[in-house]
Amino acid sequence: MEGKIFGVISLGCDKNRVDAERLMGEIVRHGCTVTNDISKAQIVVINTCAFLNAAREESIAAVLEANGWRKRGPLEKVVVTGCLPQKFIGELMPALTEADVFLGVGDASALFPALERAYRAERVNAVGCGNGERGERYVSTPPHIKYLKIADGCFNRCTYCLIPKIRGKYVSYPMEELVEEARALGPTQELVLVAQDTTRYGEDGGKNKFVELIRKISELDNICHIRLLYCYPEGVTKTLIDEMKRNPKLIHYLDLPFQHSENRLLRLMGRRGTRGELLALVARLRREIPDIALRSTFIAGFPGETEEEHRALLEFLGEAGLENCGFFAYSREPDTPAYKMAGQVHPSTKKRRVRELYAAQANISARKLRKYLGQTLSVVCDGVDGERGCFVGRAYFQAYEIDGNTFFTSPAAEEGKIYKVRIDRTDTYDLFGHAVEE
Repeated sequence: MEGKIFGVISLGCDKNRVDAERLMGEIVRHGCTVTNDISKAQIVVINTCAFLNAAREESIAAVLEANGWRKRGPLEKVVVTGCLPQKFIGELMPALTEADVFLGVGDASALFPALERAYRAERVNAVGCGNGERGERYVSTPPHIKYLKIADGCFNRCTYCLIPKIRGKYVSYPMEELVEEARALGPTQELVLVAQDTTRYGEDGGKNKFVELIRKISELDNICHIRLLYCYPEGVTKTLIDEMKRNPKLIHYLDLPFQHSENRLLRLMGRRGTRGELLALVARLRREIPDIALRSTFIAGFPGETEEEHRALLEFLGEAGLENCGFFAYSREPDTPAYKMAGQVHPSTKKRRVRELYAAQANISARKLRKYLGQTLSVVCDGVDGERGCFVGRAYFQAYEIDGNTFFTSPAAEEGKIYKVRIDRTDTYDLFGHAVEE
């Protein structure tokens, strides 16, 4: 197996990305290489997402597309790993004959033993055969931005969500191991903490230790800034807010998955909190951290959602004034409580509501950005945008590959460095400007 060329495709969220980086670490440890050109790969590993039906369809399409390289390239084996086989291996194994090996989540250590069997002309189901250890990672992001996955699984029982059925109960990774992993990542301009719910770190052991973890990582000299994603509203405590106020390494940015605004639907979704409590949290955060940037996600067309409740959510967006939001049409997932709920909304209605939510938020986001016109912002350079012929980067309120970007001109700029950029133009989600002398 030594010397084989691998291609790795990771689908879904940035938590999946970290899992894929562990797979790539295993590949490199075995003396093999990873290529970005799938057409040159002898073995293709597809790390799948199964959160929604659309994600499952995308995953299967990626397998079929990769399999096409058997006839016109050097491809020998296709490995399907991650959430899709973890949950649906019974259906996948007989149906997806294009795949040679199936692995579940946390099965990186089983990759090469399974491949050895596959090269003996077996089709291999190795789901659950890994030892669960989190080996070294092969970082796939630009060198200045890295992710740290602090836990797996989920305590929450949202009625629309498959994650607990796929990844099990919430398990926090040992703090000392996370601190050492963050140190081993080397010089990092921005470290992004991720989990299904970052704010519950440590609770599986009896005590919340999220802020303690943040403080430990903040002590590392190689970490310049820390961004927090997937912070459930009820987990944003006074302790966390105080830490954001006093810790200079914590970026004034929070991702708060609200999912809806209306009390009846929040209860049906299995979510905690009420409309009033969500608005009170937003107000408190803006009062205590005036420059904080807030983003959220919302589900449109949940079973039983009325036109009145949809309009109320539109009004909520205006009241909350969040910097950025993502909107998703409800996906009816088997093996979830919401699957059997009455009042399933027609697909065309769900799509229309998503469009209306995005249109409302676009106006809010555009208005928020206009205040930066003529201002000079600190922007980290992420690289070059070839189409626009300029550099691309992000201000603190723009999360990597999630929010908008800041495009800027400069005689020269180096990836990972921070530049002062004067904003000349704004649009719905992006800023445009030019670098200025310090």
